[in-house]
Amino acid sequence: MQALKAKTQRLLELLGHGEQPLGVHYSDVKPEGYGPRPGEMFSRERELAGEIDWQQAFGNFSCVMGNVWLARKKGKAAWISHEECGCMGGGFYSGIYRPYLEANVLYVSTGIPGTPFAGEHYLPSPESTRAFMDDCTPPEAAGKYCVIKPLDLFTDAEKPLVAVFFVRPEALTGLYSLACFALGSHNAVLSPFGAGCSNIIAWPLIYQKRGRECAVLGGFDISARKFMKTDELSFAMSLPVYRKMLDAMEESALTRDTWAGARKKVLRSERVWMD
Repeated sequence: MQALKAKTQRLLELLGHGEQPLGVHYSDVKPEGYGPRPGEMFSRERELAGEIDWQQAFGNFSCVMGNVWLARKKGKAAWISHEECGCMGGGFYSGIYRPYLEANVLYVSTGIPGTPFAGEHYLPSPESTRAFMDDCTPPEAAGKYCVIKPLDLFTDAEKPLVAVFFVRPEALTGLYSLACFALGSHNAVLSPFGAGCSNIIAWPLIYQKRGRECAVLGGFDISARKFMKTDELSFAMSLPVYRKMLDAMEESALTRDTWAGARKKVLRSERVWMD
């Protein structure tokens, strides 16, 4: 981890970006940080049996991205587990439970008028939402807790599965260019539909499992925008892809004169926002 951390610091220096990336991993030990309170446990079996108390579920709602926002501000961990889930979508996209709930399908699409599932209308029908969620089923969680925390908090005994940057477009251009260079592909960055947490957890792991080397551009979930800075997006990739990016950075455009000019706008953006 020490080598990874050192290279990450070098990348941040090249980008002119001041915030540590986050790492995603699984653990059986509950971390210190931010997560949901104990509440409803989501499963297809409990849903079909009518055992889920939806009033309690919505009353104890806790967004993964909201907890990530707190973790970023305080330099701690965000986490989610099956017993302390807080969000039926977050539990699914983090690999904590499967299959997805039919209630989630209705919530993301057209819903049921007059119920808590009025529908977000992010997709036009339950059928289109099922197709998305079938495609966005992540690998099963490798531990009781899905943990998202700054890379500099990882110990030598831990290994992040995903690296996640939160950046505004000026710094994002550097990461985008580096991903294309490191992977040798003009299709190195994908931006699939999904919840904020699916873009930083599910999709990078799904693409890795499928053997697709790419980074995932996210932050377009309307519901999660309140937990991100103005004009900010997420940029996430599996650890193998991130290592390739780190190994390639010194030969990439980030060390050339063109980027030196663009980097001035990164620093100008940092000064303007001051957050």
